Amino acid sequence: MIVVTGASGQLGRLVIENLLQTVPAAQIVAAVRTPAKVADLAARGVQVREADYNRPETLAAAFAGADKLLLISSSEVGSRLPQHRAVIDAAKRAKVGLIAYTSLLHADTSPLPLGAEHKATEQLIVEAGLPAVILRNGWYTENYLASIPPALQYGVVLGSAGEGRIASAARADYAAAAAAVLTRDGQAGKVYELAGDESYTLAELAAEIARQSGKAVAYQNLPEADFKAALLGAGLPEGLAALLAESDIGASKGGLFDDSHQLSQLIGRPTAGLAALVKAALQ
Repeated sequence: MIVVTGASGQLGRLVIENLLQTVPAAQIVAAVRTPAKVADLAARGVQVREADYNRPETLAAAFAGADKLLLISSSEVGSRLPQHRAVIDAAKRAKVGLIAYTSLLHADTSPLPLGAEHKATEQLIVEAGLPAVILRNGWYTENYLASIPPALQYGVVLGSAGEGRIASAARADYAAAAAAVLTRDGQAGKVYELAGDESYTLAELAAEIARQSGKAVAYQNLPEADFKAALLGAGLPEGLAALLAESDIGASKGGLFDDSHQLSQLIGRPTAGLAALVKAALQ
């Protein structure tokens, strides 16, 4: 039995869709904070169980009988470590055969402040003595595609990444990778550095948006504080604005680049390219 935590989220749903291609629905558990949000999966035969990272008492029943568990990292930056600890402890008590964790690209050396909680979570897994596979996911291309509408409106892509190259990939590619490790033998002990086959600078992203839209779009590099202020001005909450600005600074230092092609090797096909993803976003 395969349990997927955070199954009502965008990544979790995509992982389950991939699993359903080869795994009987009854052998898949969608572990979610609010079961009603995945009623559609229950209707397709997927087991739905309540699992709230903030309520450890829900986790024992959620993980009962699990052979493999995918811990999708919490979206609550700053609170992740106690949440992840609760999941890891429950997985150990449930005697889960393999835990897979969605970490961050080069989490052990990442210049992104975001890496600290991921590195600490990886250490918790080691200390728990659980057989584990670590999926160090790079940036989602969708994080930058979200900037297309304002870029077209104002003619500018804002950021703080400088000339840093970003080897992002589509969320669907990371989901396919997670499903691949969950359905293969011999994954315990492996650490995958997962990133897109192509890399680009934000100036190249702006140029691609301009090329496909036929509108003038340029990249404007800003100091971290100014970029954060622009994000706040666009209506983003404080935490998210800070996260994105810090991450761009990390990207300027090479934190979102990897050219090992482990992601495409794992999923058995090339990752979706920037041009194709921009085209889809513009439609």
